[in-house]
Amino acid sequence: MAEASKVIHVRNVGPEISENDLLELFQPFGGITKLVLLRAKNQALLQMQDVPSAINAVQFYTNAQPTIRGRNVYVQFSSHQELTMMDQNAQGRGFQALIQYDGQQNAISARTSLKGRNIYDGCCQLDIQFSNLDELQVHYNNDRSRDFTNPNLPTEQKGRSSQQPGYGDAGAGFLQMANAAAITEAFGGGLPPGISGTNDRCTVLVANLNPDRIDKDKLFNLFSLYGNIVRIKLLRNKPDHALVQMGDGFQAELAVHFLKRARLFGKRLDVNFSKHPHITQGADAHEYVKSNLNRFQRNAAKNFRYCCSPTKMIHLSSLPQDVTEEEIVNHFEEHDADNKRELTVIVLTATLWSIPVSTRTPYSVAPV
Repeated sequence: MAEASKVIHVRNVGPEISENDLLELFQPFGGITKLVLLRAKNQALLQMQDVPSAINAVQFYTNAQPTIRGRNVYVQFSSHQELTMMDQNAQGRGFQALIQYDGQQNAISARTSLKGRNIYDGCCQLDIQFSNLDELQVHYNNDRSRDFTNPNLPTEQKGRSSQQPGYGDAGAGFLQMANAAAITEAFGGGLPPGISGTNDRCTVLVANLNPDRIDKDKLFNLFSLYGNIVRIKLLRNKPDHALVQMGDGFQAELAVHFLKRARLFGKRLDVNFSKHPHITQGADAHEYVKSNLNRFQRNAAKNFRYCCSPTKMIHLSSLPQDVTEEEIVNHFEEHDADNKRELTVIVLTATLWSIPVSTRTPYSVAPV
């Protein structure tokens, strides 16, 4: 066993384990002053308030196997006597960046040398992946972007503060969240597995739709579970295809990740990023940018917590106090005519119900 230390090393920390889970495991032994999750290695480092607290915790869990969310975790002293880290308020926000080298080999060398290394002693471990972008388009030299080959770029667009970036042609009402830093706390301090947070393509191509039953509003109801909708366009020459423009690249990535291969009206959806950066305004494009049904205009972090793949369970809220189970069942049976499945209504509270149905599409359900 390593020399006793205030710092405890925890292994087998799976993606389902949050910071709060670790805090609950070790708080009975004393105060915890620092906590670092090393997601890339499924490990964590905790610093107790003093060495005796750490000794008590390690000794206890040496004799009693600790389990978090059904997963065995393993506890030992760290080789670090102290964790040096950034301000706690900045911890776990998932800051990310895109860097373009002048050649592919330089990018490979940088990734090989730096992947898994820490920026600071014991924390801020680098997770480096190759981007699917061929080239970066940098328009401003400021604290958010910089083109080192062109020092003459402006610091910001005229008439727009660099602290409040806009969304292109989407207009007011949308926050640009392409770096996803502001909402990673909604996912427990880190993005869900498979989500990079670096995508900047806002438009999604949806294929294999059921053209007899789909329309723009039904697509809006489905895709608005993962972000704000700017425009939707059904393709005339391909009636089973549609374009959906999300509020930003991060929201589009969530939609692609969670809806790919989802079943809708008897067909498996094929959802991918479109080659088109945005949907051009026109008669075929339906505008949603000013719709008050876009639920991510406010309480965005709260709504991101609900992002998941479609299931057979729907959660309804803000129902009238006098609504009956029969009324709810009758309403949803209208949308389950093909399957004729029995619907079950469970009363959770006076205003919250859960209903298993064949798809999760909330046809006439207002956003929470």
